[in-house]
Amino acid sequence: MKSVAVLLLLSLMTVALAAVAPSDRHYHPVPSFLQQSNAARGNLLAGMGANKYTLPHEANAEFWLNLAREELAQRVNQKPMNLNKAKNIIFFLGDGMSLSTVTAARIRKGQLKGNTGEEDALSFEKFPYSGLSKTYCANAQVPDSACTATAYLCGVKTNIVTIGVNAKVNYNNCSESEDPTNHVSSIAAWAQKAGKSTGIITTTTLSHASPAGAYANTANRFWECDADILPWGDHNDPAQCTDIAQQLITQEPGRNFDLMMGGGMGKFLPKHLKDLHGNMGERLDGRNLLATWQGMHPGGVVVHNRNSLLSLDVDKVSHIMGLFQSGYMDYHAVSNKQKQPTLAEMTEVAIKFLSKNDNGYFVFIEGAQIDTANHANLAGISLDETLEMEKAVQKARDMTDPNETLIVVTADHAHPLSIAGYPGRGTNILGVNQHDTDINGKKYTTLNYAAGTQQYLDEHGERLDIESTFGEDLLAQYPSYIHTDQGVHAGEDVGIFASGPHEHLFRGVMEQHAIPHMMAYAACIGEGPTMCDNKA
Repeated sequence: MKSVAVLLLLSLMTVALAAVAPSDRHYHPVPSFLQQSNAARGNLLAGMGANKYTLPHEANAEFWLNLAREELAQRVNQKPMNLNKAKNIIFFLGDGMSLSTVTAARIRKGQLKGNTGEEDALSFEKFPYSGLSKTYCANAQVPDSACTATAYLCGVKTNIVTIGVNAKVNYNNCSESEDPTNHVSSIAAWAQKAGKSTGIITTTTLSHASPAGAYANTANRFWECDADILPWGDHNDPAQCTDIAQQLITQEPGRNFDLMMGGGMGKFLPKHLKDLHGNMGERLDGRNLLATWQGMHPGGVVVHNRNSLLSLDVDKVSHIMGLFQSGYMDYHAVSNKQKQPTLAEMTEVAIKFLSKNDNGYFVFIEGAQIDTANHANLAGISLDETLEMEKAVQKARDMTDPNETLIVVTADHAHPLSIAGYPGRGTNILGVNQHDTDINGKKYTTLNYAAGTQQYLDEHGERLDIESTFGEDLLAQYPSYIHTDQGVHAGEDVGIFASGPHEHLFRGVMEQHAIPHMMAYAACIGEGPTMCDNKA
């Protein structure tokens, strides 16, 4: 009877479908690839596999079996969970470091060694635990560096463009952001309350969105100094809205930082005063915030170049402020290596200095120019900046004990950088895909952006021949699909990597604002819960 009922039901469905006009049916179109002739499909598939080189030793299945066994053994033999209390926390942030940026940087690292590249690994990819972080903010599907900084440093999701405040604060509303009841505190403040030393390092300005998440409360991330407030509306008075640079120097927790390094000297000096890089200050209020800082910290020192930083005797100074450019620091690839320190060098000095505190330390270290390069569609520069940060991560791991120092590496948001086509193994990641063409027979780059300024089209909208444009020039601007005045952010999850006490917490898919709470749990700081709650 059951089979008869099924047949009857199918008959009725057939009649019903036949009665539906073709225009009313919800069809699932057959992909064009499947509609092609066998010959056409064969040509496409042949293109995927044609002229691609396989390394001789990798042609043997035993090579891959041995590699898999090695990786399995590493995981099986991994020591039990590290349940120690974290004395120190080092938090690395690759601004705009999408997973595609991580992958491309890994390949670039290997290719710089003369290898095919795909098999290589960045320093933090070797960490025991990894996961994904969801980056949306309270009112935006795709975030910026302000609301994300509030999430991963303060543990609260907020509105886009705002920093260190709850989502009751509307963009550009000064009075709402000045209300203390709308402020949220950061893990830097929690660490200071616990007696730890604290620091921030960035390759943009010290008053930029990401580091500002550690100390500022503002309705507009662009209010870096008082002069920056005026362009954003007559209703906001710089005398009433406390700019970010001023908050860093005069308010808690900013004024309590033991170490600060980055760019942006002009944000701290009046416009009539020339800074140590030969440029005039930016402030309209006449305040010299560097003099204010030095008055508050008589044992502190301001350094402005690589030599003054590396020649410091960290045992003889109480505080360090490094300001290595008037604005953003230069991209590493084009910087004066004699004048500008690397991120790894800043990291090394910071760890030596902060380690003087027996109670430990918290330091935020940002590879910020990964993002600015991706915005400019400068893929080569973005990968170079990523590799500079991975060197800093390795330096930090080499200098610290994983039994007492938790290192977390993540990104604030992604960028729509794609690794496209079917390039052969070892294809120059910065070059043109040698094995595939577009529908008109033109070759294209392996790396492309969704949005940007250069589409490389002629007056008829046809793609130009760009084969000689890409490959070696790090300053080459990569193609994009949508014409905009700059590249945009992407909304997909970003990676998170952890090594040290309670590293196992950083696994799976997590909300971005949980990150500081997990770090605080491991270090027994903040309002809890922490690992120390159940200790006798």
